Amino acid sequence: MKVIISGGGTGGHIYPAIAIANKIKEKNPNSQILFIGTEKGLESDIVPKAGYDIKTITVSHLRRKLSFHNVKSGGMLLKGLWQARKIIKNFKPDIVIGTGGFVCGPVVFMAAQMGIKTMIHEQNVFPGITNKILGRYVDRIAISFEEASKYFKERNKLIVTGNPIRQEFFSISTEVAKEKYKSEKENPLVLIVGGSGGSIGLNKTVTDMMIKHPSIDFEILLVTGKKHYSEVINNISQHKHILKYYKILAYIDDMPYALKACDLIICSAGAITITEINAVGKPSILIPKAYTAENHQEYNARALEKRGAALVIKENDLNADHLYSSIQEVLQNKETLKAMEKASVDASKKHATDSIYLEILKLTVDK
Repeated sequence: MKVIISGGGTGGHIYPAIAIANKIKEKNPNSQILFIGTEKGLESDIVPKAGYDIKTITVSHLRRKLSFHNVKSGGMLLKGLWQARKIIKNFKPDIVIGTGGFVCGPVVFMAAQMGIKTMIHEQNVFPGITNKILGRYVDRIAISFEEASKYFKERNKLIVTGNPIRQEFFSISTEVAKEKYKSEKENPLVLIVGGSGGSIGLNKTVTDMMIKHPSIDFEILLVTGKKHYSEVINNISQHKHILKYYKILAYIDDMPYALKACDLIICSAGAITITEINAVGKPSILIPKAYTAENHQEYNARALEKRGAALVIKENDLNADHLYSSIQEVLQNKETLKAMEKASVDASKKHATDSIYLEILKLTVDK
């Protein structure tokens, strides 16, 4: 089997692509997989480290207002289409898969025009503009949330698969995880993460909460982000007496363990993050980032809130008192906690990569 996979710009598009590639390799060790991305995108670094070849094309995003940038981007798009066609023609794939981001637009579109089987995977509740356009041309549309189906007109192409993530999130036991991140006093553990780079606003809110509520009956593991760590430590250094309730880290490189060990997770609402939370069956307080494209994080967060697995706090409403009362609302009521845990587990789709692989097989066998 020969497969081209394209997706980039953010980890939310790249890591599902790698998970799909890994599944194909697991099932078909002799398969040939080629990634197509951009030279400046994160994929140009992440994909080779994952052990896959990548070729790059020229492409840029379009702004919603008429501008010189759009004229320039249009020219780059034409060049990207030509480059994509050349790569596809030389590689001769059985199927081309897009996982989102502007780079997959010309790749998947050109493959469809060349009569090659195509598939896209949408991670979020509210689809990105590239996938909404590609939905008209591809053979299959894999979505991660049932709620995303209403944004695609091509209902006959839809399949709900979930988001592909690392198997560790499903396989690690709570006992092993808690040995790594055990609570000193057996209090509930709250994990607070502001994304891989950290969040200035969330760090400040948590710091303010520490100072306003120095005596609490839960413990906090705050992951600040490497560039914000020193600032957070300096801000609370004059309040050393409260540190017995808190552990502050710059970064966590074993997130499956931290998620499994905590009793509550507070974080943003990226699609992959939500999938990981559901995989370990944890309740969450989600703070969707307001500046994301099409406000897609709030759509993700509301979908989980509707199922009873999360509380949602909008960034504009985030403050120390609101966060503290929300934490108490979850942890102080065992029935609420258990109900949210169950809802989180129920929302999980453990076999996402298997489902996607099965669709790949159907498309390529039916050629």
